[in-house]
Amino acid sequence: MSEHPQEVVEDDTGTYESGLPGFLGTIDEWIAKVEAVMLAAGVILMAINTCANVIGRFVFGEGLFFSGEINRILIILITFAGIGYAARHGRHIRMSAVYDALPAKGRKVLMIFIALFTSVVMFFLCYHAYGYIETLYSRGRILPALGIPIWIIYIWAPIGFAITGIQYFLTAIKNLTSKDVYLSTGVVDGYADTESEV
Repeated sequence: MSEHPQEVVEDDTGTYESGLPGFLGTIDEWIAKVEAVMLAAGVILMAINTCANVIGRFVFGEGLFFSGEINRILIILITFAGIGYAARHGRHIRMSAVYDALPAKGRKVLMIFIALFTSVVMFFLCYHAYGYIETLYSRGRILPALGIPIWIIYIWAPIGFAITGIQYFLTAIKNLTSKDVYLSTGVVDGYADTESEV
């Protein structure tokens, strides 16, 4: 196991800095900014929408008729933006009993395989999510309260899968070009001092 604790590379302003050089690092940082905006906007808008609906219901006796649909859209946005964010920060659930028992070189090889395999799975899911959106588009269904086509709210699924696939691919590249084992482009494999093994 690496002696480095898990940490995400950030500068003094708290902005994410990619562990990859050149063009790949620029892509990684750009995707991080897009994810951060999507997650922050989604959570803030959901809080505002929910508070406005509660105030409307208890103060004026009637809630916002479209509040449930807006929250549905925002939950889908947050979920699929969140999978890329979790991959970037090495926060996805890991079953690591066999992985932890391997020597450093074995962990590196396994991490490269895991990252590449997961990337392929994410792009596979992106392709099928896009097909699902095409099906919804052809049916022409709309949300009853907002009147917008249903396919628009699911557009975040292929975007989220694509971003996550790119992130895992970049993780594989980081592991191929670095000495340490990385869970993501900015998170070194290991356990933080505050965590205890069972």
